[in-house]
Amino acid sequence: MTRLRILPLVFALILAACSGDNADLDGPEQSVYFAASDQIIDLDGQTIRYRESGPSDAPSIVMLHGFTDSLHTWDALVDALDDDFHVLRPDLPGHGLSGPSPDGDYSNEALVDFVGALLDATGTQDAILVGNSLGGLAAWRYAAGSDAVRGLVLLAPGGVPYADIGEEPSQVPTLMKLFLKSPPEVGVRQMLNSLHAEPSLVRDEMVTRYRDLMRVEGNGDAFVERAAQFAFPAPESTMARVSAPTIVIWGAQDVILAPQQAEVFRTNIPQIEVNILENVGHMPQVEATDRVADAIRRLATATGE
Repeated sequence: MTRLRILPLVFALILAACSGDNADLDGPEQSVYFAASDQIIDLDGQTIRYRESGPSDAPSIVMLHGFTDSLHTWDALVDALDDDFHVLRPDLPGHGLSGPSPDGDYSNEALVDFVGALLDATGTQDAILVGNSLGGLAAWRYAAGSDAVRGLVLLAPGGVPYADIGEEPSQVPTLMKLFLKSPPEVGVRQMLNSLHAEPSLVRDEMVTRYRDLMRVEGNGDAFVERAAQFAFPAPESTMARVSAPTIVIWGAQDVILAPQQAEVFRTNIPQIEVNILENVGHMPQVEATDRVADAIRRLATATGE
């Protein structure tokens, strides 16, 4: 998600942004959002919650969510896939029920290192990486430095410079800091409405879940730190190093990251297919679940699984 495009949506909500204290849990296992299939792993002092499903001997998929999101964004897609795939989906550092980064490093390089550490620690090999927005950035940048990725499915991926985000980070507006640290219900609903082309997809339980997980202790500060470290240097040379077959899916109604950015990926990644979907916004995994599942199955078949 981009702070410039979300900021107008929360401007009028700022008086509500200090409503309520953030959730303070004794540990992620105490959360109502912690499932029996969830696991906690320590990656060099970084607490990470992840969820596994599907047959352990099936082809592997790793799903990486976007900014302020959590592993729950993949629920419908996993339901469509996990009979035939082994799916691993983490909460990124400082998101969901994963703890904040112990050293406060939320750079692109640190995110790529996190992906590698997670794959190593879980023994995940030869996986298809599926990433949305920030998670898409993590997936393609990791693949640019690894020949062990079977394929990429990128859903409105980040990483292309635009507006005021380029080679160097820009200042995080005060109102955005307040929203990220103490999100009001009405502001979260507005944010989710902007992420989806069809507002009817934004149900009360979705709003509650997003707000609850954004308010987990430490997450708000982590969001602000990550936003302050956002940098999108010229991506062309890095994209050119991605050897894995890649499918990019973008919503034509995405108001967060313009679908025209897909052309940068098309031009620079050697083996690529680009799909622009009508009536879809920034969340294809939610808005076009069947189309995304089909793309993953096609890629798995094409790469030998």
